[in-house]
Amino acid sequence: MKQPTVEEDLVGLDMIYREHILDHYKNPRNHGTIEHADISYHDNNPLCGDEIKIAVTLDSEKKVDDVKFIGRGCAISQCAASMLTEEIKGKSLEDVKKIRNQDIIDMLSIPISPVRMKCAILSLKVLEAGIYEYEKKQKQQKVPITEA
Repeated sequence: MKQPTVEEDLVGLDMIYREHILDHYKNPRNHGTIEHADISYHDNNPLCGDEIKIAVTLDSEKKVDDVKFIGRGCAISQCAASMLTEEIKGKSLEDVKKIRNQDIIDMLSIPISPVRMKCAILSLKVLEAGIYEYEKKQKQQKVPITEA
């Protein structure tokens, strides 16, 4: 499926919202990679081709020390990833886990059609899956090995 252009993506939105989305799309915050991330996960939306990879480092208190994302796709998915990374910096992992789909929609401040919902929440889906994998690995490392 062909990706819509940024302009096609934002047709019909008020100018202030368009500028807000375009700013994050053209100047994404926290764009890049982290070489030795504690949390790293990649996923895509097979329906439209959007892709996001999020990497997070945690400090000793399990707070987000740094977060980066890379990806490609529509303005909505890339903007949501940029905003989400800004939102979680400095937050505890427990607070990050409380972020819901509606929080992403609120950050975007634009109406999201049902068709575009998967685009909008892709970055949150990726972050949640990364946290799940991280916590699973942490639990496995704490399980004592017993001799039979």
